[in-house]
Amino acid sequence: MILPTEIDQITISQMRGQRAESIGSVLTKYLQGYNLETQLLEKRVAELWPQVIGDKLVAYTGKPEVKQGILYVSVPSAPLRQEFFMARQEIVRRINEAVGAQVVKQLRLRG
Repeated sequence: MILPTEIDQITISQMRGQRAESIGSVLTKYLQGYNLETQLLEKRVAELWPQVIGDKLVAYTGKPEVKQGILYVSVPSAPLRQEFFMARQEIVRRINEAVGAQVVKQLRLRG
């Protein structure tokens, strides 16, 4: 993997012997190397939250936040919080499906 500090040290003659990689592949390696991939996926969960639960329900929830695989969501309404609690496994499944990775393991609801 090429680190940012090493980029200026690579000469054209060194690059000729290497096979070409796609930009997506290089970015993925870079993100993994600096442990940024998980943070980006967690951010993506927050972006996809309205799409996953629907625009009507988003109005009744706080901004979602993911920390160490746990999705925290504020739901001030007790009846709605109970509905979310009953559907929590389905919500987790749908979020992970939308993100394309197992980012969320648990859903925790706050009052």
